[in-house]
Amino acid sequence: MNGFNRNPQLWSVFILILFVVVPSLVIAECRCEKDDEVGEKSKALRYKIAALISILIASAIGVCIPLLGKVIPSLSPEKDIFFFIKAFAAGVILATGFIHILPDAFESLTSPCISEHPWGDFPFTGFVAMCTAMGTLMLDTYATAYFHSINSKGAQVEATDVENDSHHLHSHLHPSSHLLRHRVITQVLELGIVVHSVIIGISVGASEDPKTIKPLIAALTFHQFFEGMGLGSCITQANFKRLSITIMGLFFALTTPVGIGIGIGITNVYDENSPTALIVEGIFDAASAGILIYMALVDLLAADFMNPRMQNNSCLRLGANLSLLLGAGGMSVLAKWA
Repeated sequence: MNGFNRNPQLWSVFILILFVVVPSLVIAECRCEKDDEVGEKSKALRYKIAALISILIASAIGVCIPLLGKVIPSLSPEKDIFFFIKAFAAGVILATGFIHILPDAFESLTSPCISEHPWGDFPFTGFVAMCTAMGTLMLDTYATAYFHSINSKGAQVEATDVENDSHHLHSHLHPSSHLLRHRVITQVLELGIVVHSVIIGISVGASEDPKTIKPLIAALTFHQFFEGMGLGSCITQANFKRLSITIMGLFFALTTPVGIGIGIGITNVYDENSPTALIVEGIFDAASAGILIYMALVDLLAADFMNPRMQNNSCLRLGANLSLLLGAGGMSVLAKWA
């Protein structure tokens, strides 16, 4: 985690591995009957290209909106409206985990296309989601403790040059620890988002049914837009350098479109009903759901809703709760189409 925190460029290695490994695992011989209806390939391709462009633009705009705080003061983390934006985005991420990803994982890992043993003998979906949620907690805890320890040692060294100045020491230590905490949260959140975005992109790109792809265009466009707002809010509070912000924003914006491109490239050999594809997608979806649900509840919502600033402001509490319900409700409604 230390390497990722200091060098977000290492995300490129992770993304490359994810884009190479997942498609190679899901290309497998079909052992279950395909759907009878086969869409027109040329029409499906046009919809895929439209989805790629639409999602790319929406993702870029979504992740950039919270980053405009330096240009538009009303959007800065110090303003009340930032709490509303973040609560709305957290609701979107929470609904994404519970309503969109987790049910897909259950469907994949309980499909009649995969063998009854061992997949039918144990609730692997819930188990994987639980393990990744606990793993995220542990990673979150140890990474934060590690960086806090490093920061404290640095502050103690500096304190030797600032005798009898407790105010300086406090002002130096607190912001740095708080900042490192936000950086850990941001990187773990992006990990969870990237994993399921790859799966979504490949699935859309590999589909040959226009009737399936068409309603997904609008649904996934809104999905990525709001998810981008959530990630952008965390990136803003993490206060990364400009290069790191650009890299993380590009990774988010490009992940699903690149996944669609990979799906288009492997359309002729990809079988979404093959046992290998179902198992890989199910496990990745369950893992992603566990990460996103934990991050939304613990690191995004609990941190802000227990903030003394919100606790002492009834209007801010009401607005944040309404924003949360609106975000979660809106993303839940989108599950009708995607």
